[in-house]
Parts: sequence; C-alpha cells; structure tokens
Amino acid sequence: MRVGVLMDQGTATAGYFTVIFKKVAYRFRGTPSNNFTPKRAANNLYRSYGAGAGLTSVRKGKLTSLKLPTSREVPKARDLSERDPEQISKLTEKNWNLYYVTPLYKFVYTGLKSYSRQLSAFIVAEKQKGIAVEVGLETNFKVNFSIIQGLTEIEEDAEAVFLQICSKPKFATEATAETVVWSGWLSCVNGNTEYLSSLPPEFTCLPLFCANGAETMTALVTTWFQRTFDCNFGPLRIGSNSLCWLAAMWTGCEPEMGIRYLKLSWSLPCSPPLNVSFTVHPGDAWELWRSIRQDQVRMTIEEVDQFMSCLESHFFRHFKIHLSAGELTDVSTSLGSAHRDGKIKFMSSHYMPGILTLLTESAFVMMPI
Repeated sequence: MRVGVLMDQGTATAGYFTVIFKKVAYRFRGTPSNNFTPKRAANNLYRSYGAGAGLTSVRKGKLTSLKLPTSREVPKARDLSERDPEQISKLTEKNWNLYYVTPLYKFVYTGLKSYSRQLSAFIVAEKQKGIAVEVGLETNFKVNFSIIQGLTEIEEDAEAVFLQICSKPKFATEATAETVVWSGWLSCVNGNTEYLSSLPPEFTCLPLFCANGAETMTALVTTWFQRTFDCNFGPLRIGSNSLCWLAAMWTGCEPEMGIRYLKLSWSLPCSPPLNVSFTVHPGDAWELWRSIRQDQVRMTIEEVDQFMSCLESHFFRHFKIHLSAGELTDVSTSLGSAHRDGKIKFMSSHYMPGILTLLTESAFVMMPI
C-alpha cells in the first residue's frame, strides 16, 4: 500500500494513506524514516468510574459490576427514519455532547406536557435570578418533550425522550419563527437486562444523554432533571477501546453505505506533544477488515485489536512511530465521527442502533453502581 504524507511545511505526496502531523516544534524533512519512538503510556481504559449518588441500596446484592462486552453483533443497515422521520432527522448532522444518567425516579411518559411547562418555568426563574443563558434578555422560552419512536431494540428498553428548547423575542409577532437554541435526548438501546431487571418499577432507565447547545443551558436542564427525578448526570468519555470498536464498525459499513474515508487521530506522549492524523482509503480499510473477520454475524474484540494493530504496524513501517504508545483520540468517516472527550456526530441513521448500543454500554459502565 502506498503512503502519502502531509508535513507541517505543506509538502504532500499522493497515495491511499494520508498522514498529518500536528506539533509544536518538530520539523520533518526528507523521507519520513526518522526513528522516532515516543515513550509508552499506560493504558487507562474505563478505570475511572463516575462519582455521584446512584441506586446502591436498591441494587445491593443484585449487581456488582458491569463490563464492556468482548463481542457484539455486526451492525445491520436499518433506516430508522422510516418509522419517525421528523424526530430521527433531528438526531443527525449535529454534534452531541455525551453524558451518563442514573435512573429517573417517578418519571412517567404521560407527564411529558407537564414536564415541558415545568422546565420552561424553571429556566425563566433561573434567568430572573441572573443566570446567563446566552440567548438574550428579552426572550421567551418554549420547551417541548416528545418521544422518539424506533430507537428501542429489546423489550426492556425504555422509549427515548427528545427535548427541544426554542426562543422567541418577547415582543415578536406571531409570524416570527421560533429559534431552536438547545436540544437533547435520553435513550436506552439494548440496555443491560440484568441491570434493568434489578430496578423497581418506579425507576425509568435512560442512561445515555446527548446534548447540543450552550453549556449553560445544558447545566440548567440537567439541574432540573436532578431535582425533579432524583438522578445524577456525569460526562461520558469515549475511551480508546470504544473508538476502536467504532472504527471497525464503521469500516464494516463500507460495502453497503460507502464510508468514503476512515480517519484516525492519535495523541502521542512526548515532549513537545505530537498529534497524528491517519486517513485510510475506504477500500483498503474494508479489505483489511474483511480478511480479519472470522464470523459474519458477530465481531470480537480480538478482531478489532488485530485490525487496529495492522494499521499501526503499517504506519510504523513507513514512519518508525509507535502509534500504540499513544492514545486514539478521534475516529471519523462520512457516516459519523466520535472524539474521546465525549462528542459524537451521526451523519446517517442507517447504522445508529449499533452505535447507540455501544454508547449505552459505555454509559452503564460509567454510572456509579
């Protein structure tokens, strides 16, 4: 396979692989064969559990720990928009910040209209206290809770809930269109059945929370949820393990959907810091993944590790840099992108259930037990 390199100085050569180095002081000249090997960093995947109140007393003796699975079903192409096109379209082509959520106490789907009024009143009250919401002083808010049809995969999954906050100038005419200032949704896709069965009926488990909008508004929304439903929110980081899964899963979509490219980014622990972006031709990525696969129904962590190891080995042969010594920080294709800081973007709804299953599993792992 041929390799193309884009240096700091702008020098580039064509090829199926494109590599971008971002750094503070390094300057590569000539052929990329400098024997540069950063120090290896300790693996730190899912070792730090979120703090906060949970349902410890309820689950005591029933559930001691949750772990990410070592195998999963191969994602199947299924257009979610066929069932609820208006709602599903609101989930795609947006950058979502991810959070985990502990089970909601006495949350009922029949109360969505009431929740809309309560959250709207809460935002107005907080604004009157001087809380900045970054949409202007003379603004009216309208909050709408609704159900997203088609995201549940098993009987135990609770229906996903979508929130949208719109603003409108206080003295605007009726013809003035409302502006969406914030949106978010809670979901549970292929939730852990042992965990779900351990919950009393008063609790609704929607462990994955996605938010798009100003952080101040997200803080207001999560505060209202915590006070109303006695739950707890925490940031959901996407670890290297999950990013590797996403890289393999999106690569597997190439024959049916066409991923256009596979871009991977690493952060290497050296001084000064070095960030490397590695773009792989989709055909090459698919051929490699297909040669590794043993089962057409399920994929395993061993196959994912081998897939990433082959890419890293190919990179090392050309640049003498151990990517495995760093941390995978970003994965992106034309179907979506994900970053270790807990940001994800869906460009298509066809493979969302498989991706949301992985994120739901991550949320369960991060929740305090």
